[in-house]
Amino acid sequence: MAFSFTNSKDRTYFLHKRDTQLKNGRTQTIYFFAKEVKDGALDAVPEGYVVSESKNGLPVLKKDR
Repeated sequence: MAFSFTNSKDRTYFLHKRDTQLKNGRTQTIYFFAKEVKDGALDAVPEGYVVSESKNGLPVLKKDR
């Protein structure tokens, strides 16, 4: 089951992960939220991160301090 987050506007988003190749050859992991479950959906928030909501209601993954 994919991790879901329901925002203040009562819309549900699902957390995803994708590894991308940068121009310099380095691989970077990108976390993002989508309205539907797609390839790369995660079951839980990665360790060291928390979910918060932006001013316009979109969920954002931030590093935990």
